[in-house]
Amino acid sequence: MDFIDELRLLATRISTTRDMVSTEEATKNSMIMPMIKLLGYDPFNPLEVTPELIADVGTKKGEKVDYAVLRDGKPIMLFECKKSGADLHINHAGQLFRYFHVTEARFGVLTNGLVYKFFTDLEQPNKMDEKPFFEFNILEFRERDVAELKKFAKSKFDLDIILATANELKYTRAIQARLSEWVTQPSEDFVRLVSSDLLGSRRFTPAIRDQFTALTKRAFEQLIGARINERLKGAMTAETVSIASVASLPAAVSVTNAQESATNVAPVTEIAGLINTSPEELEAFHSMRAILRDVVPSKRLFMRDAQSYCAILLDDNNRKPVARLRFNNTQRLRLGLFGINKEEEVVDLSCVDDIFNHADRLKTTLAFLLSAGDAVAK
Repeated sequence: MDFIDELRLLATRISTTRDMVSTEEATKNSMIMPMIKLLGYDPFNPLEVTPELIADVGTKKGEKVDYAVLRDGKPIMLFECKKSGADLHINHAGQLFRYFHVTEARFGVLTNGLVYKFFTDLEQPNKMDEKPFFEFNILEFRERDVAELKKFAKSKFDLDIILATANELKYTRAIQARLSEWVTQPSEDFVRLVSSDLLGSRRFTPAIRDQFTALTKRAFEQLIGARINERLKGAMTAETVSIASVASLPAAVSVTNAQESATNVAPVTEIAGLINTSPEELEAFHSMRAILRDVVPSKRLFMRDAQSYCAILLDDNNRKPVARLRFNNTQRLRLGLFGINKEEEVVDLSCVDDIFNHADRLKTTLAFLLSAGDAVAK
């Protein structure tokens, strides 16, 4: 059974039994321990999960964090649990703050069995941030949320990969939340900002404010509708793309020259106002950098977004495609893979994290591009 299917089963069970769970202990047993187990950690094995971990902090003795998930005998995640439906305000995470400071764990989780808030130390080393970089709601999640949660699974856990995207994820989601508020209820300051150039010398009276608040909401709706339509058009546009065949060329002939002879290479183009790089595309880009960092420095990999696909390029050269992200159809994530002397092969992804299943293929493509470049240099 796939990870997402197991999550759905747990969500179904929790939704039908949540009204029967009224204490913190019951929440731990029926909601939180199953989630920890779903992530691949055995809650009954003290080498993997330690309940009520004790780590004295200063003058405070005997305090306990509810669960510590261990790796190689050291804590990597700390869980502080509240009863089902309880408020998860940061003021209720005092013990989590203290234990984060005195253990080697880089992630703290505050949960009531329904919502899981993940924290780390992005603002100041070894001090847990006051705002989570990721939240997961077991009763209301999307595929991209599952992809983020899956990174914490035992089989996928990679500290560097999670931290590489945590900062971007935190602020991207915060900006999205603010923009979402402005879409439905533009603040007066925002309306003043967008209308300032339009009003000229006219005063921003209450009547003007009401008029431009309505206009701003309408403009947002129309802009979002237009973007959706463009994405749908891009998803339905048939494309034939390939990298140049080099089988019949001498070894010293460059990939650049070979590709110039191809007739069906689709260049990456950008059309102002129609390009919208999504969080999934950014996450995929950082995942590829993590996969390929032992082949080339990360700074040599670039992302160039286009209307119908997002290209991952070596040295920002569209004649050196490593892969293509075909994520513009939000209901279907697809990855374009390149091979020597082959057209682009498009594969489906159940989530962004599935890119790691194609790590060997990506490394092979990159190695070919690098070796071809070396041949030219000689």
